[in-house]
Amino acid sequence: MEQPQMCPRFEKAMELLSKRWIALIVFQLLSGKRRFSEIDNSLPNLSGKVLSERLKELEIEGLIKRDVYPDIPVRIEYSLTEKGLALSPLFTDIAKWATEWIPVSEGSTAKN
Repeated sequence: MEQPQMCPRFEKAMELLSKRWIALIVFQLLSGKRRFSEIDNSLPNLSGKVLSERLKELEIEGLIKRDVYPDIPVRIEYSLTEKGLALSPLFTDIAKWATEWIPVSEGSTAKN
């Protein structure tokens, strides 16, 4: 059987979304704006350094935007762009699939 040709766009999308923490960060932002500390607290196994790197990558890719408010102290919020929000159906489908096919083992938590 002949292998289908890999689309370069699909390959790039999979590389981006499969990079450690990227999908979970996007998932956290699906419900709305979040501050760095809120994202950091929701993903306890993720270091602040890596979170900062991933947020920059997502911003460069045009999936998130970073809004800076000149409060004292400065307030920074992250939110999904239209491009990022377009991933919502994908995450809905993954959640549906996971509910049906992925068993929850005893002692597992959302942190794993």
